[in-house]
Order: sequence, then C-alpha cells, then structure tokens
Amino acid sequence: MSKKKLLIHEVFRKAGEESGKDTKNGLAAYLWVYFKEDLGFEINDKTFSRYYDTYISNKGEEKGIHIDRLNRMSQYVGYKDFLDFSNTFVKKDEEANKTTIKITVDEDEQSISEKFSKLNINITNEQHFKMPDFIKQNGLGILEITFILCLVTGNVLFSNSKKMNNTPAYSFGFMSGVSPMTEKKYMYWNGERYIGTDSSYINPGIEIVAMNAHKLLHFRKIMRKDTLTDINALGKTWYSKYNSEVEFFTDDGVDPDNGRELRKTSSLIIYKYAGKQKDSVEFEE
Repeated sequence: MSKKKLLIHEVFRKAGEESGKDTKNGLAAYLWVYFKEDLGFEINDKTFSRYYDTYISNKGEEKGIHIDRLNRMSQYVGYKDFLDFSNTFVKKDEEANKTTIKITVDEDEQSISEKFSKLNINITNEQHFKMPDFIKQNGLGILEITFILCLVTGNVLFSNSKKMNNTPAYSFGFMSGVSPMTEKKYMYWNGERYIGTDSSYINPGIEIVAMNAHKLLHFRKIMRKDTLTDINALGKTWYSKYNSEVEFFTDDGVDPDNGRELRKTSSLIIYKYAGKQKDSVEFEE
C-alpha cells in the first residue's frame, strides 16, 4: 500500500472517530469544515470525496496530490509533515508485519562469524517483508539460531560490523533510523495533542515550545465531549471555559488555544457541557 493511500486511510479513520460519521459524504463534509476552521487550510468536500473513492473504495486510479495537502493531512493525523509520516507511520495490525528467520549452522563454529559478517538484509520503506530465498534454502551449521524480527516501516540493517559489536544494546546488529518523538527538541499543539519536532519554525501562527515529554505523551483535548460521564471523567479530566465554550483535557495545565488555566472537572460541568448524567442535579455555577 502506497504512503499516500495509508495517509488517506488514516485521515478518514480519524475523521470517523471524531465525528461519529461513517458515510463518504458525511466524512468529507466534516473534514472540509475541520481543515478550514481549525487548520486554516481549505480542501473542499468534493476533493475529500474524490480521495475517498480513489483510495478507500478503490474506484479510480491514484493520481498526484500536492505536497501542501499531504503535509496538512499528515499534521491532522499527528505528524510533522508527509515525510515524517512516511518515515515513522506504522500500521496497527503489527501481526501482519512479523517475520521469523531461522538459520541452521552445519559447519564449525569458527565459520559462523565470517558468514554473519557477509549477511546484509536491507528493508526500505515497506510495510511487509518477504524472507529472502537464500535464507530458506541454505543451512549454516552446528548451532540452530532463531531470530524473531518484528520489522516495521523504516530502515532495518542486519550486520555484524565492528562498530555495532562495541555497543552491548546492539549485540545482534539491530538499528533503527526512527527517533522517538520525545527525543525531539521542540513540540507544537495541533489542536488536539502536542507533536514533536526538531524545527523551531513550522508555519505562521503555530507556536513552537520546548519539549515536555509528559505533555507530549499524556496531554490531549477530548474531541468527543458527549462520551464523558461521571464514571470515566470525574477526577480524571480538566476543563477550560472561554466565551461560553468548554473544552475538556486529559491532564492538568493550560489550554494551548487560549492560555487559560485548566480546572478539575466536576459533576456539574460534565452535566452542563458534556454527557449528561440522569442522576445529576443542576446548580448555579
């Protein structure tokens, strides 16, 4: 599956979770409004409908999508840009990406290191990995070694180089070119969560702040307020009220959109502005 197709699938999946809609037109309309009002970047509903037909329903031939649109859609699903998405996105069905390598050694042990030093497996930007035929067909000796490689999108190098042997953590020669988001220098708020970045500038109007790993991992705006109840939200969420609008968050702090200090969510706030409870009693705020 191409990276563009993966991105479109993620965009519509997230739109379905946020809006509760499950039809092409409903999702396209929701995305049009969201991109225009929240991201300041307009992609009309007809364009989203065409993307749905082409990449979700497979009714048309894939065509080029302008990089600006790809970048914005990547930001919508939580990435810096399309390049970041292409390099770091991993499909959730990880079971489909697992491969087992079994190598049997028939010769003496002294020959093992020599054979491993000549073995290189490179997988670049692919979602699925097929076992090379030479590993299936050729045995290597006395010892039986089973390697379980969980291979995902990115670059994986299997090698017995001297540089790798000097580091205990890489004693079997595994390395990844993808850094965790928390190792980025900065982060920015995308309207729902913080996104890690190494750049001090993204776009006009987007504030870049120093990395805070706790905020990056745990601070989220709750997009479906109607799902909140005393059971799942009381004592576990915080809220911000501005111009009669109330937004709920998963952690304490400041509302990134208006700078207001967050308050602990009460039963009254849940009743008035989120999922109403049948046994709630309304008082004056």
